[in-house]
Amino acid sequence: MRTLLIAGAVALLCGCGQSGEDAAANQAAANKEQPKKAAAYCFFDDAKMKGWAASRGKDGNISVKGKAYREDSRYKAVLGPPELSGTTATLSPTITQNDGYASPDGWWGLAATIPNSGAIETVIVTCGGKTVATLPVKPKG
Repeated sequence: MRTLLIAGAVALLCGCGQSGEDAAANQAAANKEQPKKAAAYCFFDDAKMKGWAASRGKDGNISVKGKAYREDSRYKAVLGPPELSGTTATLSPTITQNDGYASPDGWWGLAATIPNSGAIETVIVTCGGKTVATLPVKPKG
């Protein structure tokens, strides 16, 4: 009986030590610097992007708006998904195959809502490796 009790205590202590080591290894992996992602191709020059604005709605989410020009009506301009990092959100315009009507003058209205963006203070619009607009957003409250 006593041997069984000692064996159980040793097993318990060994298990605790392993989870501590696992937690330390997990934290070290999380702190490791991630490789820098290559910038996506930019389909627009500066004169073909305009009107960038960002505002926070009543629900706390941020809406971003702008325009991008695409001469070839086989493609339409869209905003890619936002990337969140700390208090900054980054969005990039890109193109996709047009699945409907062309924009009458070639300028596509771009709009996106960034969900769960209560902590975001700055929205950055990039195209390729270049920053197109830096948009400060008032905090919720």
